[in-house]
Amino acid sequence: MSVKDELRNGLRSTRLRLGLSQQDLATMAGVSRQTISSVESGQAALSVTVALRLAKALGCQVEDLFWLEPDLATLEATPTATLPTGKPVPVSLVNVGEKWVAHPLVGNDAFRVELIPADGEALRQPQQDTLTVTLLDDPGNLANTVAVAGCAPALSLWAQAAERWHPGLRVHLSFANSTEALDRLARGEVHIAGVHLYCPKTETFNLPFVQCALPHQGAVLINLGIWDEGLLLAPGNPKGIQRITDLARPDVVLVNREPGAGSRELLDQALAAAKVSPQAVQGFDRVVFSHQAVAQAIAQGQADVGVSAASIATTYNLAFLPLRQSRYDLVTLKAYLEEPTVQQLLGTLSHRRVISQIKRLGGYDTHLTGEVVATTHGDRLK
Repeated sequence: MSVKDELRNGLRSTRLRLGLSQQDLATMAGVSRQTISSVESGQAALSVTVALRLAKALGCQVEDLFWLEPDLATLEATPTATLPTGKPVPVSLVNVGEKWVAHPLVGNDAFRVELIPADGEALRQPQQDTLTVTLLDDPGNLANTVAVAGCAPALSLWAQAAERWHPGLRVHLSFANSTEALDRLARGEVHIAGVHLYCPKTETFNLPFVQCALPHQGAVLINLGIWDEGLLLAPGNPKGIQRITDLARPDVVLVNREPGAGSRELLDQALAAAKVSPQAVQGFDRVVFSHQAVAQAIAQGQADVGVSAASIATTYNLAFLPLRQSRYDLVTLKAYLEEPTVQQLLGTLSHRRVISQIKRLGGYDTHLTGEVVATTHGDRLK
């Protein structure tokens, strides 16, 4: 099969993450500003010399800035389950006995529940706050790990794509709602926190919460995507739920998220705007702790409605009633941007493979993906 490679680059996103203008980078690399502009837009024929100068100026490898992406190829595969016609379905491909087998990634099959290989065994001694850890892996691998906390399913797609692109990179992804993810970042437990919180007072996403959680540390907010959030409903919406006030009907049962979750904040704000008391909603106090758990409760008939994202509704073949578009941002400290592994991970956000995977989920607007959308400077906000 003939495949045509396309030269792509992440120069602009890397430059913006480091707070550099085109002229700043041009001066550092010894080229003209027009060259920077042309390279970023893909209009210039790139020379090896210019590529090496740019990589040196930015403190990274050439392959971190430039890469070849082939046109998408096709192959024939046998599905493991009956699939609907005329509708794209995400699959995982395995070559078995010289034939390709397609495993549909739908519902629970779209998520992995697996043991994470241990890096070591820890032992806590009496009267000590620290742990003694006996390593079970090469110490060199530990330094290549980036810790990310968040709740968006797209995070795992991004992590896997980044690990494929940079074989030495490891991404430790842990589940946390938006508030807890920020708390973990503030406690120094992770490098990156995923957040989707809306502040009605300022009418902005995420920024006020970052300033509150990190009052004395400079932070950068990088967009993962803008996703549609709303009500997940049983297929075909048999209860005929059309608006938030329908949640107060006696025949409607809700499955809720925990306080601190972006979905819970959205529900609380929507109920308040509609002047619906939480006590009037059946199931308001029934709490689950993930987007998947909300979808599973509805798919299994244990609840009629819950708040989550359109991508989750698509994955579980549920009906969806949109309430708002929310900006899902990745928050990291400015100090962490100096670490090569963090640079590698964030540098993959603008890759076509990552963008295509996020778009495939449905309900995502990716026009800001990989862009710096805000920065904070201690007690000052920019």
